[in-house]
Amino acid sequence: MGADQTLRFGCVARDPGESRAAWLERVDRVDHDGYDVLLLPDHLGIWPPFSPLVAAAEVTDRLRFGTQVLNIEFWNPVLLAREAAAVDVLTDGRLELGFGAGHAEDEFRAAGLRYPPGGERVDHLAEAVPLVRRLLAGEEVTVDGHYGLVNSATRLRTSQKRVPVMVGGNGDRVLAIAGQHADIASLVGFASGTGHGPRALSHFDWDGLADRIGYVRRAAAERADDIELSVLVQAVVITDDRAGTGEKVASSFRLSPEAVLESPFVMIGSSEALVDHVRRLQHDHGVSYITVFEQFAQSLARVIERLR
Repeated sequence: MGADQTLRFGCVARDPGESRAAWLERVDRVDHDGYDVLLLPDHLGIWPPFSPLVAAAEVTDRLRFGTQVLNIEFWNPVLLAREAAAVDVLTDGRLELGFGAGHAEDEFRAAGLRYPPGGERVDHLAEAVPLVRRLLAGEEVTVDGHYGLVNSATRLRTSQKRVPVMVGGNGDRVLAIAGQHADIASLVGFASGTGHGPRALSHFDWDGLADRIGYVRRAAAERADDIELSVLVQAVVITDDRAGTGEKVASSFRLSPEAVLESPFVMIGSSEALVDHVRRLQHDHGVSYITVFEQFAQSLARVIERLR
């Protein structure tokens, strides 16, 4: 999508809720801060993604709801499509379904699941995403391959004619899947290791972002202009001490302060500078959907206010 595309902002809530009331207060805050989408990840140690989103839909009629992102190894395509169809109806057609290949080895072990090599996990992602799309569209599916589905169907309707699908990642094959099958491509700027942190910040600068976007667009071919480009921002800090804050943030990424301060995936500076950062993403790179973790949501909310 082009630079004139309307900006959207998403908030990723990673912390588990303390109570129903506390969770709904958080949802209300995200809504009033001007975000467009509330998203939940798919990790052990926090709430599963779908039931909290259904609860959230009871207190806001504006927010959309997404997963950033599902670990495809935790799901069977038919059971996932069944779940997604129900959630789409129960949120009045506000679901956006995000997929990833999974990476945290300790979670697989804790769940008693085999931890496939990275290439195999991406193979499964490539197979699952189009299968889920077909199942959500009401098709009956019989396929060989990893999942071996026979006469599989949900027999369920969705509220949306087409539930939007996002694929998130950084590697060539994952982004090719996004280009070929997704409505939204989410760029993260780093390769995931076997743990919860990044293994390699391989595309963490502006040139790297441009490279990854180009890869998505080439994979998408004739549908390139139909794909919404998203960036998952890792930190947002409003400050007058950009250099000093950059040094503190850089230590967590094991990068130089200069590399952090020149990354599209980190926003540090005055409110005005952060507005310019968003405009650069939008106008120079065609990014129209920016997501941030909940701990930084209040800071980005000040930027959202200036942009609207």
